[in-house]
Amino acid sequence: MTPRPYRLGRRKAAADRTRARVLRAARELLTAKGGMARFSLDAVAERARVARMTVYYQFGSRRGLLEALFDSFAEGGELPERIATAFKQPDAQDTLAGIIMAFARFWDAGRPWVRRVRALAALDAELGEAVDARNERRRHLVQALVQRLGDPNPESADILYTLTSFETFDTLAGPDRSLEDAAPSVLRIARVAINARRGRHAGTA
Repeated sequence: MTPRPYRLGRRKAAADRTRARVLRAARELLTAKGGMARFSLDAVAERARVARMTVYYQFGSRRGLLEALFDSFAEGGELPERIATAFKQPDAQDTLAGIIMAFARFWDAGRPWVRRVRALAALDAELGEAVDARNERRRHLVQALVQRLGDPNPESADILYTLTSFETFDTLAGPDRSLEDAAPSVLRIARVAINARRGRHAGTA
């Protein structure tokens, strides 16, 4: 006899709450004083007030926990939905604008946290690998974007990859503006760069 649906629903809800509590504890611990030096499954479990095996069963490893933490950050910032909406635009230029604004809002939502994590990633190989994996996702995204723009040159993808990075928005915004405020500048630079490449290509055709 299978469990009744409401029992399964209650178990899933409880598991989701536990997962959210663990991810919240992981984020707090990662950005606390000491950072990666204190970041372990044991430390996260203690902070979340759950058994270590609960964390292990949910995430498998320290790297798995980091990956899930980054995914939850992206989902909380509605990045996947905004990217999907941008790619549904009939005009490729509107897609470009939508992608840039999506990353501006995403980076801005967690600006202090992202800055801290990227600094720690330079000191911890495992965290660095997790950050690099997320960066590769963004690289694949901009490769699809330049295809949509009709400019599949690898250099164009490299330019957009650089322009959509946290560091670009953070630098352009400076200490007194939000990263969303920097989005129009990023968009202008992207359009100038892409048009310049098209012009060079047309001149050599």
